[in-house]
Amino acid sequence: MADILLSSNFQWVFVSAVMLGMAAGMMGTMSNLRKQGLMSDAISHAALPGVMIAFLMTGEKDLMFLIIGAGLSGLIAACLIQGIHQSTRIKEDAAMGIVLSVFFGGGIMLLTIANQVGQGKQSGLDGFIFGQAASMIRSDAMIMGVLAIIVMLVIVFRFKEWKVVLFDPNHAKMMGIPVKFYESFYTFLLVVTIVIGIQAVGVILMAALLIIPSVSARYWTHSLLIMFVLSAVFGGISGGLGTLISAFGEGLPTGPFIVVSSSVIFLVSLFLGSKNGLWIQRMKLSKYKSLKSSHDVKED
Repeated sequence: MADILLSSNFQWVFVSAVMLGMAAGMMGTMSNLRKQGLMSDAISHAALPGVMIAFLMTGEKDLMFLIIGAGLSGLIAACLIQGIHQSTRIKEDAAMGIVLSVFFGGGIMLLTIANQVGQGKQSGLDGFIFGQAASMIRSDAMIMGVLAIIVMLVIVFRFKEWKVVLFDPNHAKMMGIPVKFYESFYTFLLVVTIVIGIQAVGVILMAALLIIPSVSARYWTHSLLIMFVLSAVFGGISGGLGTLISAFGEGLPTGPFIVVSSSVIFLVSLFLGSKNGLWIQRMKLSKYKSLKSSHDVKED
């Protein structure tokens, strides 16, 4: 166990997973405020065929090429969702479900083909389904960590603009903020966050790392800034714990442990959250009833 913790490769992977969790938590907050939680799920599933096409074209498991393939596939999926919704009577959630199913089915089909023609080089590709951080090398972890940090910096340095665009796009236009650009840039950042995490978390469970930390944060605060900070903290803890647990078991997928870790944080927030937690609400209701009863007694 000590050898694993002292391994420089594990330390790089661990830090990168924490950075990924933080970036995902912040992007998830934006996604939830835009009421597009399913969009992250659709894009993460849609990234799989891009990974497989990149591998089949290059014949190598170079993470940079796989990320580019996943990113292009995710962007195409996002454009298709918007196109279907705007040009037909199909609702946006239905369009997401259609694109998610078609792209993920295509990805599984291409994975089957890759397993047949890969000549051994395809080993580990199925790790993109549920995630396998332990299989990452130092260069992969560095790419994931650096890109995650860039995503966070973009959000932090343009926080005021993002806040106005998220809550009141019409007011943002009056202020001269290019709303269309920020909406398109949001989709791009969402795709980047998803594709850099699919090797560690997997295409199926990457959406959970985006959604659960941000939902958990809403039980602790009504401040948008604090919500972003808490989402990043919860996401970072989930990413770090999931990676740590999976590293101690041979062949254990990382994604499920990250989701379990984030789910524990969510349950604690659900019951004990200082703003909207069920226990806090019950205590407030009990206090209100007690005050009302004492007030009624005084009137009598």
